[in-house]
Amino acid sequence: MEKLIEQLEKEMAGAFQACGYDAKYARVTLSDRPDLCEFQCNGALTAAKEYKKAPLVIAKEVTEKLAESEVFSCAEAVKPGFLNLHIRESFLAGYLCHMQQEKNYGNEKTRAPKTIIIDYGGPNVAKPLHVGHLRSAVIGESIKRMGRYVGHRMIGDVHMGDWGLQMGLIITELQQRRPELIYYDDSFMGEYPREAPFTISELEEIYPAASARSKEDAAYKERAMQATHELQQGRRGYRALLQHILDVSVADLKKNYETLNVSFDLWKGESDAQPYIPAMVKKLKEEGHAYLSDGALVVDVREQTDTKPVPPCMILKSDGASLYNTTDLATIVQRMEGYSPNEIIYVVDKRQELYFTQIFRCARKTGLVGADTRLTFLGFGTMNGKNGKPFKTREGGVMRLSALLQEVHEKVYQKILENGTMSVQQAEETAKIIALSAVKYGDLSNQASKDYIFDVDRFTAFEGNTGPYLLYTVVRIKSILNKYEQTGKNAEKGRILPAASPSEKELMLEAARFNGMIAGAFEELAPHRVCAYLYGLANAFNHFYHETRILTQEDAGRQDSYIQLLRLCKGIMESCMEVLGFSAPDRM
Repeated sequence: MEKLIEQLEKEMAGAFQACGYDAKYARVTLSDRPDLCEFQCNGALTAAKEYKKAPLVIAKEVTEKLAESEVFSCAEAVKPGFLNLHIRESFLAGYLCHMQQEKNYGNEKTRAPKTIIIDYGGPNVAKPLHVGHLRSAVIGESIKRMGRYVGHRMIGDVHMGDWGLQMGLIITELQQRRPELIYYDDSFMGEYPREAPFTISELEEIYPAASARSKEDAAYKERAMQATHELQQGRRGYRALLQHILDVSVADLKKNYETLNVSFDLWKGESDAQPYIPAMVKKLKEEGHAYLSDGALVVDVREQTDTKPVPPCMILKSDGASLYNTTDLATIVQRMEGYSPNEIIYVVDKRQELYFTQIFRCARKTGLVGADTRLTFLGFGTMNGKNGKPFKTREGGVMRLSALLQEVHEKVYQKILENGTMSVQQAEETAKIIALSAVKYGDLSNQASKDYIFDVDRFTAFEGNTGPYLLYTVVRIKSILNKYEQTGKNAEKGRILPAASPSEKELMLEAARFNGMIAGAFEELAPHRVCAYLYGLANAFNHFYHETRILTQEDAGRQDSYIQLLRLCKGIMESCMEVLGFSAPDRM
């Protein structure tokens, strides 16, 4: 189904061509001055140069051709040559009726679906998720959902940190505490136990203890580095311990991400890229891309257009050990071999931009990716506390993500209990739904690259530009539809009629803009655009609601029309929420 703006441009193009002007000048946009008109066309201003006519003359000629238009109710030429446009109410109503009958409200799937891997989440195993993991998770999840909505094959990969010194530290600390474990016996050749020798709680305590000890005890750190080396060389017992660490950690991570309504298709980590490293390094050497610099193997990624220094991309350290660079490049090789993606999107902290510039250039220069595979860096800003500094606990430590979610949940739960309209159990379940919207919308409504203030009081408010406000709007619509059906009427029957008031037309215009909105937001990797649209639609509905008698409307046809408009708005809002990763309850 064509977007509304496309249909308006088609009508405008016909008018320009009827006057002898090129259709390219018929571009229509939303009005910069909604107090004057709904849409505008500035084509006469640019056409004036080609046709050597005053722009106002051209604009007036075009308006004459639009006098009998079934699309525009008013087309006005104003100095110096603007075309101010108002859409005809009957055309708009017909467009919405068509939307309502179409799958996904007229949003067609892309005709050129791509395979896109999206790398987001990035947790470290054996460590709890903290507030720093929030943005990557919710931004990445929403982009994955947006891509699927428009028809792409989106593959979400959590890409865990499960390699390097942190693993060696855990292995060393566990041996310190339980030296009798068979994983440390080189002579053992049997099968290792299926059950891990630790719980997630113990594992989360082991790593920080090991990390702290390594900073004070040089010999201990040396043993941890040796353990890391032996793990990477394939020592059986250590590989078995790594598998236990992964099994325990992934089970816990899945629970935590589920709380955020975030899921991944792939649970790969740095360790999964290890088998691809030897062949990759060999290729880089043999093809002359990699060279030794102070003993380290590097690839030069500078470009002549660089205005700032871009250091070489290090492939192996002087002792032959791999780095993050190595595993990230090997992961690209793994993804290309396994999925042949058209694009790989990395949702990471914007402070890593230089690092990913090196990785992307290295992968491109060495042929690890083809010329037709796009590598995209989506850097996000910092989530800060009210003091403008990175979000911390009251004690100044890094806050666990579960603690933050619980704090938001408690805030919402207390508000619901104060209303006294629900039982404790109902309040608990509803609070979960509302709290999730508060957290996710509070984050996603900001442009990803910007820093923002996480304000629990503001984000949990039931009014203003917040998740709970949007949920409350959907709940209000649900309530009206339920009451309508309780009178014995069928909410699925009826037809949207031309608007009878300015607020109704404003709501209809907002609803009509949904077609193509998500596709545009995905193209820009901009969930905040979906948020802005959702908020605008909610405001338009509430304005209409406060000015209109819906359930007490005496004209049955007009009431049926209102109900159909409400059904459409509810469906659109729920579609937007689904893409953003939350939903509305039945009651609030």
